[in-house]
Amino acid sequence: MTLLVCPLSQVDAAVTLHRPSHMVSLLSPSSPPESWPAPDGEHLRLAFHDIAAPRDGLVAPNAEQVADLLAFTARWDAARPLLVHCWAGVSRSTAAALIIACQRAPGRAEAEIARALRLAAPYATPNPLMVALADEMLGRSGRLIAAVAAIGRGAETFEGALFEVPLA
Repeated sequence: MTLLVCPLSQVDAAVTLHRPSHMVSLLSPSSPPESWPAPDGEHLRLAFHDIAAPRDGLVAPNAEQVADLLAFTARWDAARPLLVHCWAGVSRSTAAALIIACQRAPGRAEAEIARALRLAAPYATPNPLMVALADEMLGRSGRLIAAVAAIGRGAETFEGALFEVPLA
């Protein structure tokens, strides 16, 4: 079972190397249609800005989108990789990866999952609003929020790299 994360600039290379059966694209609502990948296989497109709280003029992640993410990834049979990407591969995609890892391992400690994410991607800074919405939906009782707070902000970077999130 392979869960991959990358920035938009590395999606083509990730698809060529790993042939994912499922892809989650997390881009801004203003992203031009040609910037959204068109992969073979299942594809979920979610459009919202990378913000931690609602702000005038911007689209915040919402409960319906997180529910769509959870429903989509629940259908992934894990026979081939799932690829998650956002613009930079730092915040929205790492939050989604953390959420998926928690969904796939309901008995695994949130702090352990968050530390594994940080080890795989030192720059990972999961979007806190996405994490808070998922914490409630997954019944994690604030533990997922606390785990992300414990790892803190990731290292400064312009853009992330392709990495794998450990699911076990």
